[in-house]
Amino acid sequence: MKQILTRLVLTLPVVWLVVSLVFLLIHLVPGDPIVQMLGEGATPADIGALRHEYGLDQPLWAQYLHYWGGVFHGDLGSSIRLHDTVAHLIVARYPYTLALTLAALVWALALAVPAGILAAVRRGRWLDQGLSVVSLFGLSVPGLALGPVLILVFSILLGWLPVSGASAGGMRGGIDWRYLILPSVAMGASLAAILTRMVRTAMLEELGQDYIRTARAKGLSETAVVYRHALPNALVPIITVVGLQFGALLAGAIVTETIFSWPGLGRLVVSAISNRDYALVQGCLLSIGLTYVLVNLLTDLVYRWVNPRMR
Repeated sequence: MKQILTRLVLTLPVVWLVVSLVFLLIHLVPGDPIVQMLGEGATPADIGALRHEYGLDQPLWAQYLHYWGGVFHGDLGSSIRLHDTVAHLIVARYPYTLALTLAALVWALALAVPAGILAAVRRGRWLDQGLSVVSLFGLSVPGLALGPVLILVFSILLGWLPVSGASAGGMRGGIDWRYLILPSVAMGASLAAILTRMVRTAMLEELGQDYIRTARAKGLSETAVVYRHALPNALVPIITVVGLQFGALLAGAIVTETIFSWPGLGRLVVSAISNRDYALVQGCLLSIGLTYVLVNLLTDLVYRWVNPRMR
């Protein structure tokens, strides 16, 4: 427990550094959010009053200290464009991004683990070679290109699945699983390919160990040897990779949510950047960073549970 708390404390400076860099970089982007919101015809008095209301007339260091002071008190500020608190906007959009990311992770694992095991057990055969070609294709095609193809085939040509959105009733209608299929497939395809190759490599390494030969010499069935002995040990390094790839999924959600009009944090960040909505960008990235930290902490806990030597 002490090591886990130490790791958690050491990851907090990373979150602080990311948010600080975003704070500085977004203020360097050309353009005035107040002028963009009010329009070019706004009077200097109106611009000055609104800039003072949002604290944008203060020096940059004062805005930085004020922002972190609000964070420590649970106040992430207010959105300039959407006229709502950043915390409320994040709470409303966060479940959509979390559902999309978890769906992509689940189906990637559901495909990668069986495929990697089959490729390792049938090493060098046609099934192994076919899975290698498919995984290479998954690694080569980014979600930016795969998303429109999926929409064209399964939504427009076949009409099996919705084109975009989260539900027929909008954001308030909840998440319909039919709307979740295409974006989760587009976002999890590359992860499934990576995990397939890693499971295959890990299984091949375990199947060549002495304890596997001993298990076979004792007369155990091949199914028991593969799934009861080799697989649990092979999954130890995979758990670490899954935890790290979760952050990549969160980053990929920005592109995927934009393509499929998914009402999550990624799409909210893109809109906030284009509108120079400083507080909203910082709040979204802070929540994504904290999620990544918590996922890595959970990965450590699972890793210690699976691998008794780490306890």
